[in-house]
Amino acid sequence: MYWLNLIKALHVVFVVAWFAGLFYLPRLFVYHAEASEPAVREQLKVMERRLMVMTHIGGALALLFGVWTLALMPAFLRAPWMHAKLGLVALLVLYHYALVRLKNRFARDACDWSSRRLRWFNEIPSLLLVLIVVLVVVKPF
Repeated sequence: MYWLNLIKALHVVFVVAWFAGLFYLPRLFVYHAEASEPAVREQLKVMERRLMVMTHIGGALALLFGVWTLALMPAFLRAPWMHAKLGLVALLVLYHYALVRLKNRFARDACDWSSRRLRWFNEIPSLLLVLIVVLVVVKPF
């Protein structure tokens, strides 16, 4: 039981790390879209690249420990709330992929997204986080 709880705890820790990147990268993109000075834009590119690395690590480890938990507790896979959670996690992975594409476009100075559009885009992980936490804690179905 100790090892299972440790694995679940590590899953939560890396989910927090992953979400830190998912929340902050789009905010950096907003600043980048609004920046007019070349030196500021170059500094933002460095920050975006470094934060993306940390976001990759957090996401990969969150997924690894999540899959490990499911392997140790396969009964979770029979729960409808877990199916919904996994569907939302799949959306998070797609969102993460979209961040990678945006970061690459900003790195090439080829991103045409407005800061307003980026602000709206920044709200997606917040909504997904609320839904996932409610599903895990309440287990509504």
